[in-house]
Amino acid sequence: MGSALNQCIIRIHEEHHALEDYQGGVPRWCSGCGDNAILAAVQRLCRDEDLAPERTVFVSGIGCSSRFPHYMKTYGFHGIHGRAFPLAEGVKMARPDLNVFVNTGDGDCCSIGAAHWIHAIRYNMNLTVILHDNHVYGLTKKQASPTSPMGLKSNTTPRGAVLEPLNPLLVSLGVANASFIAQGVDWMPEQLYDIIHKAFKHRGFSFVRVIQRCPEFLPRMFEPWLHDPGKTLLLTHANGLRPSAEVSRTYRNQREHDPLDIDTAREIAACEDPIPVGILYHNPAVPCYEDRRHAGAPRSPELTRAGLDAELDKYTIWPEERDSQPAQAV
Repeated sequence: MGSALNQCIIRIHEEHHALEDYQGGVPRWCSGCGDNAILAAVQRLCRDEDLAPERTVFVSGIGCSSRFPHYMKTYGFHGIHGRAFPLAEGVKMARPDLNVFVNTGDGDCCSIGAAHWIHAIRYNMNLTVILHDNHVYGLTKKQASPTSPMGLKSNTTPRGAVLEPLNPLLVSLGVANASFIAQGVDWMPEQLYDIIHKAFKHRGFSFVRVIQRCPEFLPRMFEPWLHDPGKTLLLTHANGLRPSAEVSRTYRNQREHDPLDIDTAREIAACEDPIPVGILYHNPAVPCYEDRRHAGAPRSPELTRAGLDAELDKYTIWPEERDSQPAQAV
């Protein structure tokens, strides 16, 4: 028995995973959709970090981006609209040993789930969160989202959106206990991978906004940025990311920015042209909620059952207790 167990442990320790070990199916997103670039970066991350599929969970809400768990050969939870964060937090609380990712869209996160989003940042649980921001509700066929630019004509704003768009970076940087805020774009795959990789390595709530294209409903939205590299601002620093020589040759508009400087991070986040790409804020000193609570080892089935029994016992009337109660006079 001991020899077989040792062989099993050795086999698990030596197991390595290839890219196809994380590919759960053929994505049904539109051709050219930015979700495909995010999926490729995340699957590459899982392979490079050799994450065990059985110890990795992807949680989502509702929207085009929320189909993400279906395309990962790991555990997944496709939740309801705006509720990805509490679901992921529950998974992490019950199983702190798991790698938990959240994939959410600009409607799912910034509208329906805005309250959960704010408090998820404040709690700073160890989650890797990717906001797929295409500036529109795509799954329900083109309605204005919280990040839609003013003037955008959609099915809900036929004369053009009249409200200023919400800036997810500024909102995140304004919440107490924020610890990791970054931004990528789907048309820069190398930087996108590096940013998501850095987010995964951070212990705490890592929030990565990815500006992505929607070729179906907003096909020309980001064309100026695609054709003019000068409209992208690369953030570089020893404590953040350093672009490769190949990327630097194309994207020469760069700024040295210390990710610990939250005031400058807010200044950069407020500018949407040029689009900042990189790590805006990273403070590893902010404690995780799990550490504040002194969360220990994963709960065993026995401990879970004992806890449930104790709660149910509070409301249970046992037969012997009922029989021992004096009869009431009629």
